[in-house]
Amino acid sequence: MSEPHTSGGTVVRTPSARSLRGLDALNFFLADVRDGLGPYLAIYLIAVRGPDQGWNEATTGLIMTIAGIAGLIAQTPAGALIDRTSAKRAVVIAGAIAVTASCLLLPFISNFYLVAATQSVAGIAGAIFPPALAAITLGVVGPKMFAKRIGRNEGFNHAGNAVSAAIAGGTAYFFGPIVVFWLMAILAFCSIGAMLMVPADAIDDDLARGLDHGEGKAKSSKAEAAGEEPSGFTALLKNKYLVLFAVLAALFHLSNAAMLTSVGQLLTKLSGKDNATSLIAICIVAAQLVMVPVAVFVGAKADAIGRKPIFLAAFGVLAVRGVLYTLSDNPFYLVGVQLLDGIGAGIYGALFPLVVADLTRGTGRFNVSQGAVATAQGLGAALSATLAGVIIVSAGYSTAFLALAAIAAAGFALYLFAMPETYGYEPGRHDASGGGAAPVPAAAV
Repeated sequence: MSEPHTSGGTVVRTPSARSLRGLDALNFFLADVRDGLGPYLAIYLIAVRGPDQGWNEATTGLIMTIAGIAGLIAQTPAGALIDRTSAKRAVVIAGAIAVTASCLLLPFISNFYLVAATQSVAGIAGAIFPPALAAITLGVVGPKMFAKRIGRNEGFNHAGNAVSAAIAGGTAYFFGPIVVFWLMAILAFCSIGAMLMVPADAIDDDLARGLDHGEGKAKSSKAEAAGEEPSGFTALLKNKYLVLFAVLAALFHLSNAAMLTSVGQLLTKLSGKDNATSLIAICIVAAQLVMVPVAVFVGAKADAIGRKPIFLAAFGVLAVRGVLYTLSDNPFYLVGVQLLDGIGAGIYGALFPLVVADLTRGTGRFNVSQGAVATAQGLGAALSATLAGVIIVSAGYSTAFLALAAIAAAGFALYLFAMPETYGYEPGRHDASGGGAAPVPAAAV
């Protein structure tokens, strides 16, 4: 169990080596479980089921949109649950079991509505993981080590994705796309063991919800007595920059979410279903290998450089990636362009919890606010699949990629001109009702 102390008014914890190893293993093994089948769902439905069974880019995109909407509806309640519960480990374990069971049912069902139902369950259960992992991490290491530790988490997450994709790609060559289902089951089992490596008493529940140690119980009790339990959308609407960040998160995922799926569909048409799973696995591995050092770098340097310039880079790379996809249909070229996903998504994954933590520090609403912003993010991701699918069917892949790139460019402009630097943000001073100049990174002071 880590014992907290304060340094310069900031809580410092000294987590045990077992807890830190548990966080590493949890992020590694849970990487392929937390997003369900992801792009493999489109490959499975289009390449294995195919048009003969009613599956094309549009119907597959609709399934992914339905599942995404179910997941986004669950985001804010999931964050509220993580804020309130002390059984965070049990919640993560239950979520892993639910996602895996929902996906393992897919080969045994063919009805559109049943497929939509199973993937919706997976989407709902998957909503637990982002706030839970961020909360557990904050509760274990404290706010002073949070940025660096989030970068490490993301590094292990991307390494886990790369390894699982490499295994899926290699085994799918011999056994077909069905191998991704069994791989998910193995990884879910390993993730449960990893979660149990983090002792329950190593997680400070007050710190985990964004309260300062020592003030946590007093603030929490006072809020409960006043009937002011954290509300996701209330917390969101009281902070204009949190609202703006929610819009930016939605734009990022409206652009990004369908890119890999669309590339997978294009590769299926270009190379045939026998090679599609292996090719998309190569795309995933290539991107994830880039994400590992990017995420670690962001975690190490986000406090010194500031959040804003790094986030702008993510939007810029995303826009360029969408344009580059239109320049060639060569499968090797498409895999090469996919490397850029490692930069954009690597930055986003590492910065998302940091920006939310910046905007909610000391409020006790960290996880419920994560859920509220993730709801907007999920809305963008859910609409992305349908938007891209409809454009592909009606106007082709190049038009779809250019539309997604234009959305990313709009997000870049909005972040550049409207979003301040959030490092050093004080919720009581810079919210919608407060004044004062936008905060600046410590390195600039």
